[in-house]
Amino acid sequence: MHRDTFRQSAVRGFALAIVAWGVAFAVRYGLAHVFPPGFPYLTFFPAVVLVAFYAGLRPALLTATLSGLSAWWFWIGPTGFDFGVATLVAIAFYVFVVAIDIFFIVGMDDASRRLAQEVERNAALATSRDILMKEVQHRVSNNIQVVSALLSIEARGATDAGARKALADASARTALIARIQRSLAEAETNLTAFESLARAVAEDALKAAARDDVGLTVSGDGAPLSAEEATPVILIMLECVNNALEHAFPDRPGHIVIRLENDGPSRVLVVSDDGIGVSRDHDAPQSLGLKIILALSRQLGGEWSITPSTPGSAARLSWPRSVALPGG
Repeated sequence: MHRDTFRQSAVRGFALAIVAWGVAFAVRYGLAHVFPPGFPYLTFFPAVVLVAFYAGLRPALLTATLSGLSAWWFWIGPTGFDFGVATLVAIAFYVFVVAIDIFFIVGMDDASRRLAQEVERNAALATSRDILMKEVQHRVSNNIQVVSALLSIEARGATDAGARKALADASARTALIARIQRSLAEAETNLTAFESLARAVAEDALKAAARDDVGLTVSGDGAPLSAEEATPVILIMLECVNNALEHAFPDRPGHIVIRLENDGPSRVLVVSDDGIGVSRDHDAPQSLGLKIILALSRQLGGEWSITPSTPGSAARLSWPRSVALPGG
């Protein structure tokens, strides 16, 4: 039986009140010879509580009134409405107890209903907010994709080889940003899984470079990236992968390992290869890719470095984590 069955209809509510009183009266009358003296209200209190819980204030008052009058007539003092001091004290006690019962039951019920309505309203607001955020992210992604397409068109029309390469690289980077935005918009929360996104981006880079001789391993222990982390981290990872494809394996096959780790309060991205190692002069002018990496590292509040490994080299990005890794 649903609690609102007797609240949605006044007729059902008052009918419950009368039935509850009738049952309580019948039980009290039938067991009058069993009950010891001084318990005139023993079966009526549960009836009042039951009606207050299921039907609300007015039906509960009706049950309380009928119960009080019945007990007064039959079981308090001489039969009839006795006005002796002892009788009036007993009636006052009854009124006090049922008033407290009804006050707390009806009050708590009203409070719980208001709380439920507030929770429902907040849930609706949260749903609306999430829908709006997803729509905004889709629109941002579409707009960035348009910019990428425009840059690609300009690249195809450029006559200077350097300008054509710069525009093509800019188009690829903006397309990646749009892709990251889409992955955030499609996620159930404001997080995106690192491992699946990093693998897809790195595999695209291998295909674009026509390097089917380079193997790829990606691990992230199911770690998510927040909206603030996703774009800079994936862009830095892609620049490291492209750098490895360009410099680590100029004329031979190889393997690239991408790893996201938890290091105490920090998160660490490592992109390592088994190529020819670090050969770049660190005092040489910075390339555009390196400038992008350093700028994005500062945006994360982190540090980036590349060091020799055995074999090859390892690029390492460390930044304060804003999303806890599983088990961390």
